[in-house]
Order: sequence, then C-alpha cells, then structure tokens
Amino acid sequence: MCHHHTSETSKSNDKVWHPDDTAQPTPKKPNSSEIYRSDILETIEERIKELDSELRALSLDIHAHPELGYQEFYAHDVYTKLMVKHGFEVTRQYLLPTAWKAVFTHGQGGRTIGVNSEMDALKGIGHACGHNLIGMSGVAVALALRAAMEKHDIPGKIVLLGTPAEEGGSGKVVLLEKGGYDSMDVCLMCHPAPGPIGSVSLSSCLALQRITVEYKGHTAHAALSPWEGKNALDAAVLGYNNISALRQQLRPTHRVHGIFEGKDWAPNIIPDYAKFICYVRAPTRSEMQATVKHVTPCFEAAALATGCEVTIVLEQGSTFDLRQNEALGGEVANIVLNKYGAIDFEWGIKSASTDFGNVTYALPSLHPGFAIPTILDGGNHTPGFEQAAATIRAHHACLDVSKALAATGIRVLTDDSFFAKVQETFKEDEKRR
Repeated sequence: MCHHHTSETSKSNDKVWHPDDTAQPTPKKPNSSEIYRSDILETIEERIKELDSELRALSLDIHAHPELGYQEFYAHDVYTKLMVKHGFEVTRQYLLPTAWKAVFTHGQGGRTIGVNSEMDALKGIGHACGHNLIGMSGVAVALALRAAMEKHDIPGKIVLLGTPAEEGGSGKVVLLEKGGYDSMDVCLMCHPAPGPIGSVSLSSCLALQRITVEYKGHTAHAALSPWEGKNALDAAVLGYNNISALRQQLRPTHRVHGIFEGKDWAPNIIPDYAKFICYVRAPTRSEMQATVKHVTPCFEAAALATGCEVTIVLEQGSTFDLRQNEALGGEVANIVLNKYGAIDFEWGIKSASTDFGNVTYALPSLHPGFAIPTILDGGNHTPGFEQAAATIRAHHACLDVSKALAATGIRVLTDDSFFAKVQETFKEDEKRR
C-alpha cells in the first residue's frame, strides 16, 4: 500500500489525518438494523479472542524482523509454520521465492474466499507501513473463517496468500499474472493508516506508474575544458524542473515525484551518467496513463537541451486504483457501524498506492483501511508509524476489522443472493473503467 503522501497541514486538500484534527468521519447509517447471521459473527469473535495472544506474538515477531521486498525469508517461515500448525495445507515458495499459500477446505463444493497477508518492510524504517498488522490480519481472517465453516458446517475454501514486495516490487501483480488469484471468488485484506480511532475507511487509492529515466553524456574536466562534456546530471535536473513547471497544469489529485541516482560522480568531473526514478500517480488507471503521456516529454526535452542521450522505461508492474467492491464494502460497513466504530471515505490510503489495486480490477475485492494511533506528522512511512504499528491499540483495531472481513467472507459463502450482488457490482464497475 502504501507509498503514503503526507500533507504539510491537516487543512490541505489531501485529507491526511493528524491526531489534532477536529474532523471526524461522517456518520453513515448501516444498510440494515440487523447483522447477517449474528450467530456466525459470535463464532468469529470468539475464535479471534482465543487467538489474541498468539496473533499479538506473531505481529510483534514480524515487526521485530523487518525484511525488504522479495527478501521476506524470515516472515515466510514464521507464517508457513504457523499455518501448518493450524492444519492448513501450505505451499511454501508459492510462485515466488518468498510467497506462500495456505488452503483450508470444508465440505463439498462451495465458493473460495481469498485473503492476503503482506510481509515486506521499508528500507531504514522497518515496518513503518504496518505490514506486520496486515500479515496478522490475514491469519486472523483465515482462522476465523475456518472456525465458522466448521462450527456451522459451511462448505467452501479459504486461500490465504502471503504476498511479498508490496513496497515498490508489485508482488501481487506478479502473483496475479502467474495465476495466484485464479481460484478465488472474492479477495479480502486490510491496511492500517492514520485516522480517527475506531474508524474503517473504504476510500480508493492512487494508480501508480514507475518510470526509470537514464541520461548518458560525456565526461570532461569541469574547470579545464567543460565544453568538451555533455552533462547528464544537468539533464536529470532539467527533467526534474520541467516536471515542476508541468505541475501547475496537473490536477491537484495527481502526484509526480522522484529521485536522482548517479554513478562515479565527482565534483571536478562532468557527470556522463544520471538516473531519474520517477513515480506518476492519479486517482484512476486511465488518468494515470494520460498523465504519463504529459510527463515523458519533460525527460525528452531535457536530453535535447543538454545533448545527452535518454532512455525512458515505463517499468512493468504498474499498480491500479482500488476498485472497492460496493457490495462487499456495504457488508463490512454494516458490521463495523453496528459493532466496532465508524466508516469514512476520506482517510485510509486515499493518496497512496497499492498493488492490491490490480487484484480489485481482476475479481471482486475489498481493501478497507483501519485507523491506528499516530503522532503528529507520523503517517505511513515514518518512524512514528513504525512505532504505532506495534501498539496494543493498533492490534485491537486490526482485529476488529478482521472480524468484519471474516463475517463478510462467510456471507459470500452462505448467501447466494448476496454473492450475486457482489458479482453484479463488479460487472457494473467494469463498465465504468
């Protein structure tokens, strides 16, 4: 998820929540006064309560051992060992070296509920996006679903995927392309973010395209004969400044940002190589693709001005906006509003990005955000959020949304008319893309 954009003030258009904000989620009435199969929800709540200390230990263990994308070997082993212990059929190194799959089947036939557990951390600041909570939630949802299926004799299948490299590696996109989601009827997961405690967010996120730009020039002595050189760093800086000029013509909901990287740079040598790694984001996939077409000439113009050669690569694994399934979201909202807190559409990961967006384009899916306690300017991808992800209040908030997700999964398994509505909502959404 994450790549969170933080605004300078809580009054900005980005709606990034700060702990001192007075704004609260707009109250939204439940879809109905009753919860579907409250007896099943009680089973889910009881099972998660039984698992509480084990889930807390799991979350803290993962939090204490942060690993970067595609290097989540410790997490892979911890999760797979746990799911084997709980009687799931586990496939280690599933389609990718650190991905895994845990499956439980009850009875004959029935539908398949997919669940995701993210694993990777961030360079230098550990689990500052709360993937320890996301991983724990996947386990909680899967084990609660199993308990409900067994106690109430509900046929169906649970597929829990351990998904690597969400932070910049598009792990779910790779798994999707390799068929990792093919058997699922729906897929569920959640993500922590700043926000009023007790709130669950059903906002979307931004689609994201990564662009790598390489400039090649010619070295020269920077003082003796600079006219002999072609300055690749100047080209990268010009590209950056061109984007700054373009920004006033971009919609305020769009994002373009990036960094320079060099090779063998020295202040007395004209740099003959520079790399610009750039991210382009927008509220929908189509808007993002249109903005990419505006951004690429910025890089070409910089090469022309400096006499450098330029190579522009649109990286594989672009990620899409979250197409939150309205029927699944409505069920989660009804449970949360009746039992656990508030629903909002303003916070969550609205101005960030996730590779789960691609999953929501492929099948009916839901990815609610849930608020955890944060410090001022301590949103995702900060040391403050890394600390927040290990708090007991964050743990309890994560378990509450996990209960709602598990109960929603059960309704998919048991209520044919509801599942038909889920499918119909997905098809209607496809027409609007």
